[in-house]
Amino acid sequence: MQSIDISQKVNIFEILKNKTSLSPHNYKKVNFGAIKVKPLIEFVRGDLIKGEEVGSDAYISKSHKFFIRNKALQADSFTFNFSGGSVVPILPDRFINLSLKEGDVIISKDSNIGEVIILDRDYPNHMLSGGLIKISVEPKYYLFAFLKNDLFKTQVEALISKGATIKHAKKLFLDALIPLPNQKNTDNVFRYFEVLVKAVVNKEKQIKDKESEIFGVIETELLAHQKADVFKYQFPDIRSIATTSRIDAGFYSETYVREQFIISNYVGGSGTIKDWGFNIGRGQNLQESAIGKSIYSDEAKENYYTLVRPTSLSDFGTVTRYEYLGSASKLDTIAEGDIIFSAEGSVGKCVMFANPKQRLITNIHGIVLDKKNRNKTESAFVTCFFRYLRKVGVLDYISVGGQGGSLAMKYWSEIKLPFFPQEQILTVARLYHKNFPYKIGVTSLDNFEEKDKEVGSKFGILELDAQIKTLKKKVDSLVKMVVAGKKIDINFDFINDF
Repeated sequence: MQSIDISQKVNIFEILKNKTSLSPHNYKKVNFGAIKVKPLIEFVRGDLIKGEEVGSDAYISKSHKFFIRNKALQADSFTFNFSGGSVVPILPDRFINLSLKEGDVIISKDSNIGEVIILDRDYPNHMLSGGLIKISVEPKYYLFAFLKNDLFKTQVEALISKGATIKHAKKLFLDALIPLPNQKNTDNVFRYFEVLVKAVVNKEKQIKDKESEIFGVIETELLAHQKADVFKYQFPDIRSIATTSRIDAGFYSETYVREQFIISNYVGGSGTIKDWGFNIGRGQNLQESAIGKSIYSDEAKENYYTLVRPTSLSDFGTVTRYEYLGSASKLDTIAEGDIIFSAEGSVGKCVMFANPKQRLITNIHGIVLDKKNRNKTESAFVTCFFRYLRKVGVLDYISVGGQGGSLAMKYWSEIKLPFFPQEQILTVARLYHKNFPYKIGVTSLDNFEEKDKEVGSKFGILELDAQIKTLKKKVDSLVKMVVAGKKIDINFDFINDF
């Protein structure tokens, strides 16, 4: 991307604009060279709609009205990420209707400043925090591609005070510069960006819908096929405490005991991960004392290992970020059908690798579940059921400690997975992984969205995620071409590389 310059000379009016700041940080600028640029404010249509704070006293356990926090905006997603307490039920009388509609652009001015998403649907029962702004811009999708790029965030970082404990961008982000295409048919370029960004948004929406469908299938099967036994909650006695060696209250809570009862009371029975035919072990220790000297890289390099950290797993059973490790040692690699499970921090995030990249590894903070018979259907089901257990809170109760908890090896016997009929296992598994080739047959900008939605239902979460990564890579390359002043040719040949 373009270089960041610090001015050697500063105009007095720039100093006054920056509240007489003499910090070089406040005068950093992106060097765009000779290409045409405009400040973001010139693309804004209408007023900025700022969110409102409701205060923690408005938070309740259940409601039909919700409060969206800043952390719902994440760098790896074009749409809202409603996990980890990023959306909170609130008292209905404290709700403020901001008329959040599909296609609205939301930007963070505080905390994770410069982060941006676009709404994948209407959110009539959700409101924004005071650190979020709804902004209307045109051409919307072209602008969104640049707002989502690090180029924009770098500019915003330079516009705010460097020493602030909690950063506030206010409206300074409106001064960030947006490059314009260096060609005559700009409308076609804008349309090209639009269909690609919309495709990403649509696929992220489909992933969320498929995850909800997975949880629905699991819950329906469990509840519809219970034994005659009826759940009765009792407080723990000294014998049960002595047996488990656990004294944390959550482990004996009614919620946890009920969820575990539903699984153990399933007519088909249930078993541990070993009963399901998995070996269980820690990921590779990557410390120098264990493997010798190594080199990390954000880009793939020949003969490097591909590293997946547990912190790089999403809520939907996908990988958000790959890293690469150069090492002369022979390291333990992930095989087809293996599962990486986050056992520390965000306990329960996990992913199955249907076709793992060459020499794929994880670190010691991850648990590797090695399927003995390499049955990817069962591995896909188990991965989905782990995410279900995370959703209903079972894994939180089993794990111990703060900072998201830790699920030690000795507690894995507490995790039970139901033996569903093969038909239901296949139904769940295929929502996660179908392994169909992606051939969309697009011939023009006009039929892209229609064709994309037409074939979208054929894929599982893993396939949709792979398509999203390819589309995002394409969008990023187009941004770089615009910044470099290169002409953009409209074509869809890259689709065949999915």
